[in-house]
Amino acid sequence: MPTRHVSDVPDAVIVGAGVVGAACAYYASRAGLTVTVVDRGPVAAGTTGAGEGNLLVSDKEAGPELDLALLSTRLWRELAGTLPPETEYERKGGLVVATDGAALTALRAFAEGQAKAGVEAYEIPADGLGDLEPHLAPGLAGAFHYPEDAQVQPAMAAAQLLRAARADVRLGQEVTAVLTDRGGAVRGVRTSHGDLHAPAVVNATGTWGKALARLAGVHLPVLPRRGFVLVTEPLPPRLVRHKVYAADYIAGVASGSAGLRSSAVVEGTPAGTVLIGATRERVGFDRTLSTEALRRLAARAVDLFPVLAGVRAIRAYHGFRPYLPDHLPAIGPDPRVPGLYHACGHEGAGIGLAPATGLLVAAALCDAPPPLDPEPFRPDRFDDTEGVAS
Repeated sequence: MPTRHVSDVPDAVIVGAGVVGAACAYYASRAGLTVTVVDRGPVAAGTTGAGEGNLLVSDKEAGPELDLALLSTRLWRELAGTLPPETEYERKGGLVVATDGAALTALRAFAEGQAKAGVEAYEIPADGLGDLEPHLAPGLAGAFHYPEDAQVQPAMAAAQLLRAARADVRLGQEVTAVLTDRGGAVRGVRTSHGDLHAPAVVNATGTWGKALARLAGVHLPVLPRRGFVLVTEPLPPRLVRHKVYAADYIAGVASGSAGLRSSAVVEGTPAGTVLIGATRERVGFDRTLSTEALRRLAARAVDLFPVLAGVRAIRAYHGFRPYLPDHLPAIGPDPRVPGLYHACGHEGAGIGLAPATGLLVAAALCDAPPPLDPEPFRPDRFDDTEGVAS
């Protein structure tokens, strides 16, 4: 797509000011395109603002999502050298622990598949766990250490990417229609503040990706998957040194169950608080506080780190992960509507996968060679009635 040089008509309108939309703006800008970012709320008001900032390769099996994660890992490292320290990029590493021999055997097979794709992982025997995490519970069978796993402050990362993109950011403006010409091609969006014209529209609305797609007349079966996080009182530095989670977290990520699933995910923050996740359940956009979910989080965290038993939780928060049935995001042009692009459906991995997603979208907008095979992320891969991948 040729670059326009008309100040009030950008090359693309990006709908969504979360970290994925911000990354799309950043890489599109680097490619020489002009972009306008529009959001009905403030920056990072949706899933991004409710995230823990995970940049993980450890939880992804060999395949398209891991390829996307490995590319993003490299891009996040590059970004860490250009974005201000407020982004809080930290390559803290991940530790995936096994409670018994069977779990350790499964983790070993999982890591072997990842190693073939280029993931760096090291098996840690039971008697070596204390060297990495002194406060872990006794009796664990072992673990795998992933030094590439990292962390950012997600809302700040989104804000800094938008700032670096020098995008025209319009907040508090809800998109109410996708504008098309007589031939059905995109010509911009209608917002609560008026029309924004552009030859391309990028759907980076996260959990609301289905609704934006519907405005353009296409089906994209994004569903919200609710998750809770507990936050402890400030604790001594490095009480928890890595992102530590139990092996059953990987199964929870891969599950398509609508019911409540929980697993222990524990990590420290620069402020001294400890974040405790993770739960998953499909309950629509129900924002009701689930005491059962919080109870499970606390119990599982104490199972991993008994030292947390006497610690106070000072708050809890929740968000909605944008879930697609095959657990892969929708990225790239939608052939059903010329000029419509998607960058949503990353579930709980959007913060980590944002840079590679932005690079893929920018390449598609410029009709340039993609940085990796975009076929698995094809937005039109779902049946219009069943919502299953074709």
